[in-house]
Amino acid sequence: MSFSPNSPAAPASADARLPLLKAWLAPLNLVAPESARPASSDASFRRYYRLDVLPSNTTLPGKTLIAMDAPPERENVPAFVKVAGLLKGAGVSVPDIIAQDLEQGFLLLSDLGTTTYLDALNHDNASVLYAEALESLMKIQLASAPDVLPEFDRAFILREMNLFPEWFIGKHLGATLTDVQQTQLDKVFEAITANILSQQQVFMHRDYHSRNLMHINDGSLPNPGILDFQDAVFGPVTYDIASLLRDAYIQWDEELVLDWVIRYWQRAKQLGLPVNPDIDAFYRDFEFTALQRHLKILGLFSRLNYRDGKDLYMGDLPTVLDYVRKTANRYTELKPLVRLLDALENKTPQVGYTF
Repeated sequence: MSFSPNSPAAPASADARLPLLKAWLAPLNLVAPESARPASSDASFRRYYRLDVLPSNTTLPGKTLIAMDAPPERENVPAFVKVAGLLKGAGVSVPDIIAQDLEQGFLLLSDLGTTTYLDALNHDNASVLYAEALESLMKIQLASAPDVLPEFDRAFILREMNLFPEWFIGKHLGATLTDVQQTQLDKVFEAITANILSQQQVFMHRDYHSRNLMHINDGSLPNPGILDFQDAVFGPVTYDIASLLRDAYIQWDEELVLDWVIRYWQRAKQLGLPVNPDIDAFYRDFEFTALQRHLKILGLFSRLNYRDGKDLYMGDLPTVLDYVRKTANRYTELKPLVRLLDALENKTPQVGYTF
């Protein structure tokens, strides 16, 4: 989710809840309800609108605010409010909650701008922008405490990965696994799950990537602005850096990614974060966690297309598949996944190094 004016979104006139939102906004006398226009697309049931601040409200941040419409039967608005407070307490940039109606599923938020990391990133500024994003991530991780957020436990991990055989293999590829193939996939899933559960746990955003980070270049707040955090959990320390540096929407040379991972690892150790003290083991953790996420994404993007009619993400499948193949090909216990994809896609096996 991003507050970008260029993102495709449902026309405001087509949203049946928009009149309810405007009726809630009107008596607040903060924004002009008639100025509501779509502010973003989203893979969920949430809708976002950018509105003009009334000229009389000189104390509000900026000239526009964002209204979030999150149907309460579909979305967890209290979780958004809770996590926003946690992240603000950690000292990172998140939207201020100006007004709220949890019963109806409405929030009025400060506007973090229109430029996402995905819009802003290029080879000249990538190292600086990622350093800022990783510094903010470490602030979040340093604020971690158990029993505050839901746990990213075994059931959670497997539920996400099982989107892959159901929606990517079953619906997208139109294939049915044999008993042998299913057993092999189960073993790969178990290897990934065991690795993730062995890692130290911290606050985990879950979607810390270029479409959910805003490039704030006016100096009003520390860069980046962080969005779409309502699904945060308590999970493995490598998850969010995997989400950021093995991004489904933008891909970098592996040498660059390795350098950024090492820089994070060095800084995290200095700060006392619970990262694996051995860099080779830490990078392995990073790769296994990224693979879990990418298998989920292959299934999730396929489900969005075939079930929900949202084909926006299908163009990103090749990038994610490339990540999956390269990672699985490097580790003996993950190689059956490459052989499975070869069989399903009728591809010649790749030759690679194994660790």
